[in-house]
Amino acid sequence: MILPIVAYGHPVLRKVAHDIMPEHPGLEKLIEDMWETMYASNGVGLAAPQVNRDIRLFVVDTVQMFNGMNPDEQKEYPDAPGIKAVFINAHIVELEGDEWAYNEGCLSIPKIREDVYRNESVTMQFRDQNFDSHIMTFTGLSARVILHEYDHIEGKLFIDHISGLKRKLMKGKLNDISKGKVNVDYKMTFPG
Repeated sequence: MILPIVAYGHPVLRKVAHDIMPEHPGLEKLIEDMWETMYASNGVGLAAPQVNRDIRLFVVDTVQMFNGMNPDEQKEYPDAPGIKAVFINAHIVELEGDEWAYNEGCLSIPKIREDVYRNESVTMQFRDQNFDSHIMTFTGLSARVILHEYDHIEGKLFIDHISGLKRKLMKGKLNDISKGKVNVDYKMTFPG
């Protein structure tokens, strides 16, 4: 089932999400619905707060990003061909490498994109959809998408990484999004 994406301004997007147990009600169905919602919205990652759940869960598929690139472009990124994974109860173990800029967007903040600086690699401790525990290091675009989604479960948004001046300049657009004055081709839920 395709779930509505929560729009900028909704309080759940600013809440630090909580860890869950394997017996969390409806977890398997929620993960299935999040994949379906992410693909229907043309996303490469989706966090539970974006579908109005304050739990530490997100899904990432960077394979599709690389499938859309030519082989020369793919060579620029050490993580090609990408990953497809479920992250439950994720916590950062270590950030490494230089910060690099990439133009990011967010399904909860449609029609706005900005260059965001993030570390080259991240080591994460998390559980997969079977609740098996992992500690893994991710690099390149995969690390970037994971860090973007991780921000969501920490109550942060990609616009928190840009200058105050840029945020001030986009205030009108952000207000329009929170009021539902945005045209997207996927279902959204607006605050209030």
